[in-house]
Amino acid sequence: MNSRKRSTLLALAGVLAGALLAPIAQVAHAQDRFIVLASTTSTEQSGLFKHLLPQFTKATGTEVRVVAVGTGQALDLGRRGDADALFVHDQPAEEKFVAEGFGLVRRPVMYNDFVLIGPKSDPAGVRGNDIAAALKRLGATGGAFVSRGDKSGTHSAELRQWKLAGIDIAAARPAGYKECGCGMGQALNIAASTNAYVLSDRGTWLNFKNRGDLGIVVEGDRQLFNQYGVIVVNPAKHPHVKKDLAQAFSDWVVSSDGQAVIASYKIGGEQLFFPNANQ
Repeated sequence: MNSRKRSTLLALAGVLAGALLAPIAQVAHAQDRFIVLASTTSTEQSGLFKHLLPQFTKATGTEVRVVAVGTGQALDLGRRGDADALFVHDQPAEEKFVAEGFGLVRRPVMYNDFVLIGPKSDPAGVRGNDIAAALKRLGATGGAFVSRGDKSGTHSAELRQWKLAGIDIAAARPAGYKECGCGMGQALNIAASTNAYVLSDRGTWLNFKNRGDLGIVVEGDRQLFNQYGVIVVNPAKHPHVKKDLAQAFSDWVVSSDGQAVIASYKIGGEQLFFPNANQ
C-alpha cells in the first residue's frame, strides 16, 4: 500500500471515529448537565418542586437533583461541597453561611408563613393569632407538642417562638414537649396520630393528607413570617461546584418567569408561596 492510500485510509478512520464518538460525547455532556440542590423538606413535601423544577429544566436543559433535608443539614451539605446550590429558610443561618465564605450571595425568592397545628377541639385553649401567648399557655398546661428537633428552618423558627413566649427549651422543656428529629411530614404524622400540637409551614400543611383530627389553631401573627432564599455554593471553597449551572438556577428562580411559576402553584385554589425576589 502506497503512502497516499495509507494517509487516505487513516484520515477516513479518523473521521469515522470522530463521528462515532461525537454522540457519546453529547450524551456524556447531557448526563453531566445537572446540579445538586440541597433544600428544606417544606419545598419538597409541599409539592412545589414537582411544579417548579420541570419548568426550569425545560427552560435551560439542566436537571435539578434535590436533597431534601432540614435547613441546618442543607447548609452543612453546602459547607462540605456536597451541593451546588441551596434553597432554604433560615435567614440568620443563611447570612452566616455567606459571611463565612461558603456561599456567594443570598437572594430572597419567596415567602409564606408558619401555622400552629393542633387538635380541632383545642384542649389547651390556644386558638387565636398570638403565637407567643399560645405557646406560653401550651407550656403551662403541659399539652402535647411535637418538635421537629432537627435543626431545620422550621425548628429554628419554633425555638424562636418559644423564646418569645418566655420559655427556654434548652433549659427546661414543658411536660408535653417531644422531639422527633424528623422532617415536617413525619412530624405532622406523629401529631395526627397522637393528637398533639406542632408548628408547620403552611405549604406542607396544605399538601398534607393524613390530618386526622388536626386543624390550624394559630395563624396570622407577624412573627410567623417564613422567608425562603437561594444561595450558590462558593467554588472558591469547593472547585468542583457547578457554579455556572447553579447560578443559572438562582437567576431563573428570581426572574419574572421563575417567580410566575412559583406564584402559580396552588392547592385547592389556595396559593402556597408568594414570590418576593424584587421586593
